[in-house]
Formats: sequence, C-alpha cells, structure tokens
Amino acid sequence: MARIPRHEMPRQKPEDRKHNFSEVALGYTEEMAIAEAQRCLGCKKPACVEGCPVGIDIPGFIMKIKERDQAGAIRILRDKNSLPAVCGRVCPQEEQCEKLCILGKKGEPVAIGRLERFAADMERAARPVADMPRHTVSGRKIAVVGSGPSGLTVAGDLAKLGYSVTVFEALHKPGGVLVYGIPEFRLPKAIVQEEVDYITKLGVEIRTNVVIGRTHTVQELLDDGFSAVYIASGAGLPKFKGIPGEQLNGVLSANEFLTRSNLMKAYDFPRSHTPIRVGRRVAVIGAGNVAMDSARTALRLGMAAYGDDVEVSIVYRRSRGEMPARAEEIENAEEEGVVLRLLTDPIELRGTDGWVREMECLQMELGEPDESGRRRPVPVEGSNYSIPADTVIVAIATAANPLIRATTPDLESNKWGYIIADEQTGRTTKEGVWAGGDIVTGAATVILAMGAGRKAAMDIHAALSGNSAG
Repeated sequence: MARIPRHEMPRQKPEDRKHNFSEVALGYTEEMAIAEAQRCLGCKKPACVEGCPVGIDIPGFIMKIKERDQAGAIRILRDKNSLPAVCGRVCPQEEQCEKLCILGKKGEPVAIGRLERFAADMERAARPVADMPRHTVSGRKIAVVGSGPSGLTVAGDLAKLGYSVTVFEALHKPGGVLVYGIPEFRLPKAIVQEEVDYITKLGVEIRTNVVIGRTHTVQELLDDGFSAVYIASGAGLPKFKGIPGEQLNGVLSANEFLTRSNLMKAYDFPRSHTPIRVGRRVAVIGAGNVAMDSARTALRLGMAAYGDDVEVSIVYRRSRGEMPARAEEIENAEEEGVVLRLLTDPIELRGTDGWVREMECLQMELGEPDESGRRRPVPVEGSNYSIPADTVIVAIATAANPLIRATTPDLESNKWGYIIADEQTGRTTKEGVWAGGDIVTGAATVILAMGAGRKAAMDIHAALSGNSAG
C-alpha cells in the first residue's frame, strides 16, 4: 500500500509575511487535519508518547480528530497539557514525539504538533470551558514564582487537584518567555492570553509586578502560610561575547530587543509607547531559535523603516549542520531574506560617534568535536575581514538571575547559578521548595519546562497528602 504523504501546513508567502507581524503558519483546515490524522497507525505501544515530556496520549487525541470529535481531542490533550495552543506552535516535536513515530523510520512522521495546534485552535474557535475534575484539599496554599510555561503548568495541575494556587510574576503581564521572548508572527499574544485565562478559570490567582527576592523572599512566602513554593523564574539574564565594542550604542542583547518588540509591542510604535531602533545593516550573533526570532523581527522592522534597503545577517561560528535552531525556523528565515554568515566569528565591534558601524570577523573552519559532540570551530589564520553593521543583536546565551538565590541562603545552586533540583521531583535543598524549568536546566524548550512542572506538581501533591516516598 502506498504511503500517504505528510500534509504540509499552509503559510503566508515570504514576500508577504516579511512585511507584517501576523502569524506565519496558518494552521490546518479540518479536512487537512483529518487527512493527516488518518496517517496515524494507532500503535498499541506508541513510542511517540515516550518522547512527550508531559506524557500526552497522542494516538488517543489523534483518533478523536479522525472521528471528527474535536471536543474529545482537546479533553485528552488538556488532561496532560495546559498549554496545547502554545505547544502546537513552538515545541520541537521533530526532536521529541515525532522523532519516535514509527512512520518516520521509512518516511515522514505524523505531524503531531500540527494536529495539536489544530485541536487547540478548534477549542478556541468554539470557546468552551473544558470540564476538569477538581478535588478538595482544604487549607493548602501553593506559591508559584514565575508565570512562564513551567509555572503555568504546575499551577494548572495543582489547581485541578484542588489546591489554592497563587502565581507571582515579576513583569506586568503573565506568560514569561511566551510573551517577552517569542515574536507575534510565531506565537500570537492573544493565544498566550487565552491559555493564561484557562489557568485562571481553574482557580489560579496571578499577581503581576511582584519580584520574589525583592517584594517578598521565598522564606517569607513559606512563613505567610504557603505549604509549598515552586520556583520557575526562568533564565532571562543576557550574556555577551565579551569582545571590544559591545558598549557601543546599537548593540543589544536579544533579551532586550525581543522584550521591547514583543512584550512592549515596539513593533506597533507609535500606537504602542515603546520605540525601537533598527538599522539598515543588522547582524545577529548566534544561531538558536532566539537568534532566528531576533533576525526575523529585525527584518520586519527594517522593512517597515527602509523598504528593501535592509540586510539582516545571522553570524555563526560553526556550519549549518551545527545550528541549534529548529530546521523550519532556519528555512523560514532564509525564505524571508535573512542571510546566513556561517563559519564566521565576530572578534570586535567598531563605531563612530558612539554608534556601532562595523563588525570585524574571523573565518573559521571545523576541527575536532568538543564536549558537546559538535566539531570545534578553529580560526583560519589571517582571515580577518569586516562587515557593515549599524545594529548588532547578541543572541548567544542567557543565565539565571541571581536575585532569588541571593536572598535564599539555604537554596543551593550549581557553578552556573542554576538552582539544584531533583530531575524527577523538582525538590530543592530547601524544605518546602521545588524548582523547575530554565532556572534549573538553563535555557531549554517550552515543553521540557512544562514536563518539569508536571513532575513537580505530582511530587508536591504526594508530599502534602502524605504519600511521598521522600
């Protein structure tokens, strides 16, 4: 029997989308989703579930789509995943559930992520309030620090179990990296808000503009009657390369650039009140998803300001094969006109009148593999050259903000400043405190942070109900 090809998702054309901030991927129609769902073999021992950090019954929800029972599909998804509309858009399914799909061994795997997005979008269109069982656990309050994907997950899971959950968010809007880090064209903020609204409908209270470590300490939360504290404050402290010239105007961290554009809606200036400056020649240092988001955002802002007289480059010291960004994000960026300057390492930024004007680089070649397994880039002697750059965005890494650990002396962290927590339970070295997501692992994926939240929620419940083995 001939294999049914994977159904591609409709997208805006590159020549159109590089001029707007509307969502690039347009989603499946119902007929497309049903046709894609029919490719699923319904394996008795589905390997795809093993690849899902939150353990979704993947064949189960796909079967419901196949049967045109979209309400049933979303019930199955929401049983394990409080943010399906988000995960269906930004999670790297190709490295997780889809990677283990049996169809992928000799062809293309089932488009699990696209089907998840479809089911979530159908729910949003119908706007039902999902029925979730809740149990009564009297007198138990849980504090969650941070409203990103890990914090929202643990909050939702514990609320379903009947706990009184309060989320403390430092920014003025909930969502964490989902609102400040990921651009509108990849994850519309209205969708994030609807997922947050779902969490609050479960009974979760979200308090914004509260900085734990400054407004309150972790110990004060415990002293104020919270039975447990879950720290999910993320890893949003930017890092720079440490090369000469990084103090020049026009040099930004990706964190600042994306926060201004996404959370503060600078892309919509002057209707929003936050301006942002992008030059004609933009260089983005790095090649992960954050770098792609920065480059594609800069391209759109540049197009609006200068028309076609704009060039945005990704500057990366390794080759294309080592780029950590998702393949589809690299493809989207190239289609839109982002230039890849590979095997290129910036060594100095130079400017005039205090503003960056050019970037000096070295040509690199790949040597032996390093500790990460990737081939180490080695400079080519005498290969120095310069490229024009009037905006430079550094998207190489982030770190943990030290505020919480500095104000919680009995909370141990590792040499990189991330909180030490048990991988299976989220328990930290401080009694009554759990942690998960990027504050433990360093910058990782949305779904891995959510997986940590699920594990911690189950362990918190076990500990507080007297069923814990620890």
